Amino acid sequence: MFSLYLQQMHSSQCHYAAKLAKGLSKLCLRKNSTGNKPVAPLGSRILTNPNDIYKHNMWDHVQWTEEDTEFARLKTEENSSERVPLNEQVIFDRDADKMWEKFYEMHHNKFFKNRKWLFAEFPELLPLGQSRTTQPTSRLSLEKHQDNIQPASYPGEYATFRILEVGCGVGNSVFPILKTIKGTDAFVYCCDFSLKAIELVKAHPDYDTSMCHSFVHDICEEAAPFPFPLRSVDAILAVFVLSSIHPERMQGVVNRLSTYLKHGGIFLFRDYGRYDLSQLRFKKGRCLSENFYSRGDGTCVYYFTKEEVHNLFTNAGLEEIQNLEDRRLQVNRGKKVVMRRVWVKMNVLHKSISVSFLVPIVQM
Repeated sequence: MFSLYLQQMHSSQCHYAAKLAKGLSKLCLRKNSTGNKPVAPLGSRILTNPNDIYKHNMWDHVQWTEEDTEFARLKTEENSSERVPLNEQVIFDRDADKMWEKFYEMHHNKFFKNRKWLFAEFPELLPLGQSRTTQPTSRLSLEKHQDNIQPASYPGEYATFRILEVGCGVGNSVFPILKTIKGTDAFVYCCDFSLKAIELVKAHPDYDTSMCHSFVHDICEEAAPFPFPLRSVDAILAVFVLSSIHPERMQGVVNRLSTYLKHGGIFLFRDYGRYDLSQLRFKKGRCLSENFYSRGDGTCVYYFTKEEVHNLFTNAGLEEIQNLEDRRLQVNRGKKVVMRRVWVKMNVLHKSISVSFLVPIVQM
């Protein structure tokens, strides 16, 4: 049965994968952070020979057959056939902050790993003119000019590049960002509605108030103010955040966040895609609404399509730059188990007054 699956997968993607691998093979190899062993550049490990499937833990740009899609559709149809009663669903929305508070009380900063891949996925987080290989510029020049300047009216006022991460958790994106922008004139704001998560961020040895301001904030709360003015942020980062919000609240959240972007600022999004392995694994009785589920710990998750993400951001007046469905094979080589992961990534630009054209969509 499994050999038949491999044959079908091979026939459907071999030609595509061979062409993609040829182009990606020209890229330089990254260095493993734990040593000098070269590894494949992010997104370039293409399975062209089914016999090699157990040679690595992850394969990129996997093409699904019609049978794969139909299998996933039937699984989600099955696990959503029994839903959480309507009178109980209100708890998951009303008490979402309490659910996440319990999560961080239990796991502290041990559950998620730091996102070292962040700048490979989102190079837009680097201040203009800065690359991962260039030496950071000094803050001294800025500080010299600030000797006679009044104290800042809000944190990061004098920064030349400002990043906001919403739903920052315990800082798994924040601290890789701070490490990379250290010595530049960039500033990071990060918020979460879990007080425990923010306490853990502030207690981290790499937390630096001259570069970062963390605060408790519920992005679903319409009246909740941010500690900086409208149109003051260059980049907003939302990684596996919007999926935890009730679908009916998502558009309002994106609309409000977009008002804090400068003209020409960018919104960076990554989250769970439709038919990801984790969606297929839900049991009956965990579904709240279509493609929206409650986990065993009370936290919730939604699974997006590219079209939904497109509508979510363009309806907020943002221009789509890139909209990708990231499909990968995750392999447990010890148990000989193959798992299909799906994520959606999107970069959108805040319209400048002078912009009158749409940026082409980048397709996989």
